[in-house]
Amino acid sequence: MINIDFRRGSFLRDIMGTYMINLGEKNENVVIVNADLMKTCRNEGFVRRFPERSFNVGIAEQNMVSFAAGLAHEGFMPYVFSMAPFISMRALEQCRTDVAYANLPVRFMATYSGVSGGISGATHWGIEDCGIMCSIPNMIVVEVCDEIQAQKLMEKTLSKAGPIYIRSSVDSVIGIYDEEYDYEIGRADMVLPGRDGMFICAGITVKYAIEAARDIKKENNKEIGVIDMHTIKPIDRKAVMMAARTGHIVVAHDHNVYGGLGTQVGQVLVEEGMGVKFANLGIQDCFEPMAHAPYLYHKFGYDTEGLKKAMLELFF
Repeated sequence: MINIDFRRGSFLRDIMGTYMINLGEKNENVVIVNADLMKTCRNEGFVRRFPERSFNVGIAEQNMVSFAAGLAHEGFMPYVFSMAPFISMRALEQCRTDVAYANLPVRFMATYSGVSGGISGATHWGIEDCGIMCSIPNMIVVEVCDEIQAQKLMEKTLSKAGPIYIRSSVDSVIGIYDEEYDYEIGRADMVLPGRDGMFICAGITVKYAIEAARDIKKENNKEIGVIDMHTIKPIDRKAVMMAARTGHIVVAHDHNVYGGLGTQVGQVLVEEGMGVKFANLGIQDCFEPMAHAPYLYHKFGYDTEGLKKAMLELFF
């Protein structure tokens, strides 16, 4: 169920890193593989609880992924923790050939998605990773937006076949779902209903879309909905088509405008022959100088103000 609470803030890497203990207690085959980012990825608790199921391969991401593939071949369920650019680019061939080709149950826990890494700069930003990972056969690509959703997703990973790339921001998120929330990989969630237009978002942009939709309702008397498209691949085509019936869609994603959620949504609209006024918000195919994440969200137009502006421009 939806239970939006702007006061219930949290950091996803804290939630997912510590929740690994729960998964380890439920399944003795769960293991963690890390490339010397145990503190960054919040793995210390799991390592203390299950030292014999924790592996730090050092700063060697390619070896980390191949090592995880070997563990999966032996019946283990590896959760591979690192930053989004290091998994998706430095270890790309290993993700594709060692893991996805064999359809192994490796879970890639990719933090620092988008520009959420802020002043860490472009080397540590994951602005291309969805485009890369969505192009790999067998790879599921997911991006969570709040604490409850992150925990529900992680429970689902215990039984889902094949590899999963899980993208998460290091910026703070709000509370959107409650404990009764029924999460399903591949099924989008309607956070707010709307008949005049629809925001389609994932991850950090969901909270901004909620604020934008409420402001537009108050200031312009238009009912704009918010769809949380947490599963980027396979995308929920029915949800996209439902959004198209409003006539106005704004997609917002903390990713390059090429290859991210906007590209996936746009492809569905074209393939289904759905005519709609459409805006794709994201990083404008550039390498930006380092800055704090909120500043960058604003500059690229996918914070609350930018989302409001983009949606209203489709009407006026």
